[in-house]
Amino acid sequence: MSHADDVNVRKTFAIISHPDAGKTTLTEKFLLFAGAIQSAGAVKSNKIQKSTISDFMEIERQRGISVASAVMSFEYKDMNINLLDTPGHKDFAEDTYRTLTAVDSVILVVDSVKGVEEQTEKLMKVCRMRSTPVIIFVNKLDREGGSPFELLDELENKLKIKVRPLSWPISRGSDFKGVYNLHNQNLYLMHSQGKDVIAVTDLKSKTLEEHIGAKYAKQLREDVELFDGVYDSFDKFHYLSGELAPVFFGSALNNFGVKELLDTFVEIAPGPGAMMTESRKVLPDETAFSGFVFKIHANLDARHRDRIAFFRVCSGKFERNKFYHHVRLNTDTQLRFNTPAAFLGQKKELIEEAYPGDVIGLYDKENFKIGDTLTEGEELKFHGIPSFSPEIFKELIHTSMKAKQLEKGIHQLTDEGLAQLFTFTYGRRKIVGTVGQLQFEVIQYRLKHEYGAECRFEPLKFYKACWITSKNPVMFEDFCRFKADSLGYDKDKNLVFFAESEWSLNYFREKYPDIEFHFTSEFQK
Repeated sequence: MSHADDVNVRKTFAIISHPDAGKTTLTEKFLLFAGAIQSAGAVKSNKIQKSTISDFMEIERQRGISVASAVMSFEYKDMNINLLDTPGHKDFAEDTYRTLTAVDSVILVVDSVKGVEEQTEKLMKVCRMRSTPVIIFVNKLDREGGSPFELLDELENKLKIKVRPLSWPISRGSDFKGVYNLHNQNLYLMHSQGKDVIAVTDLKSKTLEEHIGAKYAKQLREDVELFDGVYDSFDKFHYLSGELAPVFFGSALNNFGVKELLDTFVEIAPGPGAMMTESRKVLPDETAFSGFVFKIHANLDARHRDRIAFFRVCSGKFERNKFYHHVRLNTDTQLRFNTPAAFLGQKKELIEEAYPGDVIGLYDKENFKIGDTLTEGEELKFHGIPSFSPEIFKELIHTSMKAKQLEKGIHQLTDEGLAQLFTFTYGRRKIVGTVGQLQFEVIQYRLKHEYGAECRFEPLKFYKACWITSKNPVMFEDFCRFKADSLGYDKDKNLVFFAESEWSLNYFREKYPDIEFHFTSEFQK
């Protein structure tokens, strides 16, 4: 098989949604159809009855939520699929944003009862910024909710994207009969006495009445005629350019409407695409190897205390035990990996090679940071993997004698991107900054259970942490002397200013015009 053939059989995508829309359930149904797992977990009333394969941390199993992106690689219809299941909770949005840099397309899950929710809109903005192709799955059709037409209008208005239904529900709630797949002209029935799929190439055919009755057959014909006149026909080019989102309807919990979604995804979703670096565009068909780290996870296997860097291959071929250049460290640094792995949630499988689009795990002895690049020698740095300015700040105070364990734990957990760690210039106090309250609970839990170190957090009244730089050394020195009690350093020794309020930040930005206040870590590029 040629390099091009190896690239063309790969699809890498993320599933995203607002919490409780059914994202993780849909993920597991995909794995079931692929034969990657034999039984799926069930999440009821936010309590895990049986753990889902993609939620592998203990706190996820207890809370019934995903708090970290999980990677699952599997084969389906002769394709190698890399699926990234992301956290839905807004407090972990930064992990999701970084994960989106490593995929070529997205499936967005929307709860048909609740419609488009806040986090759905935020995630879609990131997809639109990157022109990422999106397929929308409207879930929970087995529950009572608004009409499909109202949902389509809401999708277009709130997500700012054109939509085109590729399947259509036949009633909903307790009367939900199934869906008609307009893409392949098949009827999928919820209760068909073992005959789930019926070919109906002509909606005028009496076959519809035979299977769903005159009432629902009449309604289906009217609905299809109506939206055919309202919505543009499906155009694959517009989908691939991120301008049009095909829409599917179904019920992931009941495993309904899922297979046709997966089948269509495999047919139309893009393969590995070009990735931008600071110097040039990297194409997947290049022979020279390159790729980047988009996620780090410590203690994936609690028994071995391992640290895994999740790595997206962008070009060439990755080979086990071959030496590669670590761009950030220095020109002489060469690393090789004797146990690279593919993942199915927490389960790992040793691999010998990987190709563009593949997401692999590299065992890391604290050589990597998020955004790091490996190449065969070229100096490349991939774009769009920043840390954002935190919104909540608390001082880390240890409450046990295990200071070394706490130090190691907080450094490893903040390396994951779960939070950011700062050190005040005065007093060497450790400050943890996050974008959400729940992250502190996760950090506290993992410090105790993974490192045996207990701590507490004391709230601090800061509005924003800004990285500061200046080309005016005199003004910069004057500012640093005047605001010395509001300065600290991040883990990379970059200077950070802690603003007490929006007003004070704006005041200092006007008073010191030659100082740049940065709100993401990408100022370093």
